[in-house]
Amino acid sequence: MTTFTDRAKDILPGGVNSPVRAWNGVGGDPVPLAKALGARVADANGREYVDLVGSWGPAILGHSHPTVVQAVQLAAADGLSFGATTQREVELAEEIRGRYAPAERVRLVSTGTEATMTAIRLARGATGRDVIVKFAGCYHGHSDSLLVAAGSGLATAGVPDSAGVTKGTAADTIVLPYGDETALTDAFAEHGQSIAAVITEAAPCNMGVVRPPRGFNRLIATLCRNEGAVMILDEVLTGFRAGPSGYWGVERDEDLAAGVEPWQPDLVTFGKVIGGGMPVAAIAGRIELMEQLAPLGPVYQAGTLSGNPVATAAGLATMRLLTEDVYARVAAGADTLATGVSDILTQAGIVHSVGRAGTLFSFFLGLADAPVTFAQVSTQDTAAYARLFHSLHSAGVYLPPSAYEAWFVSQAHREEDLAKVLDAVQSWALAEQAALR
Repeated sequence: MTTFTDRAKDILPGGVNSPVRAWNGVGGDPVPLAKALGARVADANGREYVDLVGSWGPAILGHSHPTVVQAVQLAAADGLSFGATTQREVELAEEIRGRYAPAERVRLVSTGTEATMTAIRLARGATGRDVIVKFAGCYHGHSDSLLVAAGSGLATAGVPDSAGVTKGTAADTIVLPYGDETALTDAFAEHGQSIAAVITEAAPCNMGVVRPPRGFNRLIATLCRNEGAVMILDEVLTGFRAGPSGYWGVERDEDLAAGVEPWQPDLVTFGKVIGGGMPVAAIAGRIELMEQLAPLGPVYQAGTLSGNPVATAAGLATMRLLTEDVYARVAAGADTLATGVSDILTQAGIVHSVGRAGTLFSFFLGLADAPVTFAQVSTQDTAAYARLFHSLHSAGVYLPPSAYEAWFVSQAHREEDLAKVLDAVQSWALAEQAALR
């Protein structure tokens, strides 16, 4: 009998269109999903799960929010694509700038990879330099210069780099341990005049959630400013998800509370939430840099579907619904799960740590202290996570199928949803405890 997995593998490489969906990090055959509403998803057989993936971040309001769905339907009725500027894309860009001060100019694109690729090209074009600094374990999409010591899907598959990335491209990328201030300072001391940009996740979420060491992002901004390089802050995942102004906003608020002048990035990339589940991403930043993009400047970037009217309708509706109350509900849900799961694991004697950045969190099984570097992250107990994944899946909870990903809650997660997750974790923890005796 031919299974769905057989059919998928017969036509799609690996049976998927994005590697993490293959469940290589946890084993077993992925179950095709067919429907999503609120905090729940359902598979093709009609079985329902409490969802903690949330389409990897965009579903902050919950799946299929009626206002967002209606906005998409109305936009689609007016036309699927024009290849011309529309009012809605301008409004979405204005919404982004209104919430994120460093976004003085905004260019909409379709994917996070496209956004970071454009940011790299823009930084090189503006500085006339070639070298990019990135950090091991930070993932910035699959453009060539950034697939060097990336995290997330590459870590899950056990592949540190990608075939097809030339030695010349890799040679223009310096990879440093995340959070290592000395290594960063030394890199600028040795290569400062060649460095076009430093790109970093605002808070790494592609090797699990790692909170940046206090002052690390500020140091990047300071070194870049002093040496004439560009700081690219990747908020594709954290933007408008970690908090109302992304993770930059989290640190800004901490600085203001401490009476410290907030730092600012030069360029920022967004995705996920700003599309509300549709393919929208953006590059934004200082006016003098952004106006180096064509048609004003010499750095070329284009896209037929950039600012697509249906996709921007979803993004604009989502952004306008992100009120303080919504963020409060998301934060409360994150607190309940992060604390509740950790308490259960502690009571069962299961060694672990919690990674937390704003409303994003993940668990590192087998690590007593929250890691900072990718080398530390890589020593977590991925086999235990695989057991956790399958146990919860059987109990009707859909976790990220990789130990290197964040867990996502939405404003749609109710007390009963969170209780179901905690009950499922409790059952798994008791079984693990019994197996250790």
